[in-house]
Amino acid sequence: MTDNRNTILAVILSGLVLIAWQYFYNVPQMEKQRAQQQTQTELQKQAESQKSTPQATPGTAPQPGSAPAPSATQPPSTGPVVSREAAIEGGPRVKIDTPTLSGSISLKGARIDDLSLEKFRDTVDPKSPPIVLFSPSQTAAPYYAEFGWVPGTGATVRMPDATTMWQQEGSGELTPTHPVTLKYDNGEGLTFRRTIAIDDHYLFTIKDEVTNAGSAPVTLYPYALISRHGTPQVSGYYILHEGLIGYLGDQGLQEYSYKKIDDAKRVNFNVTDGWLGITDKYWASALLPDTSAKLQASYSSDLVNNIRRYQTDYLLEPQTVAGGATVTANARLFAGAKEAGVVGINFPLVGFGGYNKELGLNHFDLLIDWGWFYFITKPMFLALDWFFRLFGNFGVSILLVTVIVKLLFFPLANKSYASMAKMKSIQPQLAALKERYPDDRVKQQQEMMEIYKKEKINPIAGCLPIALQIPVFFSLYKVLFVTIEMRHAPFFGWIKDLSAPDPTNLFTLFGLIPFDPTTIPVFGHYLWLGIWPIIMGITMWFQMKLNPTPPDPTQKMIFDWMPLIFTFMLAGFPAGLVIYWAWNNLLSVLQQSYIMHRNGVKVELFDNLKATFAKKAT
Repeated sequence: MTDNRNTILAVILSGLVLIAWQYFYNVPQMEKQRAQQQTQTELQKQAESQKSTPQATPGTAPQPGSAPAPSATQPPSTGPVVSREAAIEGGPRVKIDTPTLSGSISLKGARIDDLSLEKFRDTVDPKSPPIVLFSPSQTAAPYYAEFGWVPGTGATVRMPDATTMWQQEGSGELTPTHPVTLKYDNGEGLTFRRTIAIDDHYLFTIKDEVTNAGSAPVTLYPYALISRHGTPQVSGYYILHEGLIGYLGDQGLQEYSYKKIDDAKRVNFNVTDGWLGITDKYWASALLPDTSAKLQASYSSDLVNNIRRYQTDYLLEPQTVAGGATVTANARLFAGAKEAGVVGINFPLVGFGGYNKELGLNHFDLLIDWGWFYFITKPMFLALDWFFRLFGNFGVSILLVTVIVKLLFFPLANKSYASMAKMKSIQPQLAALKERYPDDRVKQQQEMMEIYKKEKINPIAGCLPIALQIPVFFSLYKVLFVTIEMRHAPFFGWIKDLSAPDPTNLFTLFGLIPFDPTTIPVFGHYLWLGIWPIIMGITMWFQMKLNPTPPDPTQKMIFDWMPLIFTFMLAGFPAGLVIYWAWNNLLSVLQQSYIMHRNGVKVELFDNLKATFAKKAT
């Protein structure tokens, strides 16, 4: 009965791992490949469509709810799609130059529509191009932020829009020490000024002023929006949100995937103390209004000329500009990488302040998708980051955090391994029971339970170390997968990116054969087996061999094949996760060997290894 119980438990645990791997990794990988093909097809169709039809309206000012609806900020334009470089060179601009961002602000429309992240590159090669975040409206994938005012219903006042040419007051680039001011005079008594400042990281501060030189008062609504054209390629993982996001007052976190907002078309929120934007896996843009401002916020998805346009926006309460007076509206824009130290982390006693604390924002740390188990994921990241600051290597951090986790679970693991050791010591008694009661299973079970009770043994204690690893495993996987700090983080040797799989492959003789076996149909996906997954498999095999050979043939077969199955399963996982698993296995072997020796039980690791390769008797 005990053998059968252990077999059933082993099968259940193995099945859960296989199901989790299939659900969280293999299925999203296939969906990602299909999404890539679909995205390429859509981009081709969009390019062909835009060559012969007017381009989609780049952005529409938000509707002020019950107040009069404003007009579009730009009418549809004609012309083919142009390269990003050509679009940037097509008109006057103010250059942006900071330690983390480069780009420009278009004087036509005063949009922030050209941003690149200088600290982050497309590949691990530091000479590869920087990550592009924002692009102008004439390009294949427009993405930008826009700020301004809209008039009330019936107003005929001339307002600046996306076609308006602004003038820079003074000269110079936008830098952390040098804000820029743009000006537009509508020729009807209204003068618009926009002062844009930027910090050392990713925060733009925008101050909009309207001066009325006339005598008649004018009522205007301040607004801000982020617009993105075309459905972007997403990772496609269930554990990661990509799309429209915001923490909107008492309505809490509001996440809409691109598909979800396509179905909903538009959702509105009337809130105070909120922020909203669009997030990718590692990058994001977000509007950060004053925390006391009353917002009419919305998410929307429109189809214009067969092109999807996604938008997050908000409208503030109206302001009346009396004759001879000036009114002001303030806005903030986050546009950059989701670095935990910059965005901020909320966690008791420890954590990073970042913008979340500095600006008094409402859960801005949730811009990073920590997941449902944030209470494990956040401390895991904080521990890894703390060791990284000491040693400068996230791989070393993983090794040290694994040691700490082992120490935290040391008492529980000790009891488990001690129980396993006692299980070994009573094997002769259990064997004698089977000989004494060969045909009476009930009596065998009763006598076994008496022995367990007398020796204070938990027969399922061997499953505890594996069970303890599961939450740690998934929290580390989440950290490696979603945090940008792990992106392109090197270890030693051939591991240049801990968040990517081991780049070596046994089936190409580690690069000697110039062939990609993963291109083989059907099972090619499984023909990628790097050095670290092999090391992990060997350490897991050692751990299995530390225990005596199970008497039940089915149980023996499961445990014999489990290391090989896990080796292939984890081969496609981030290298950092595989390194953790291998290191944890090695520590477990040492810990279990020590406890067995202390309990007077023979450590049979080498005997079992020797028996594995011994010539079988015929």
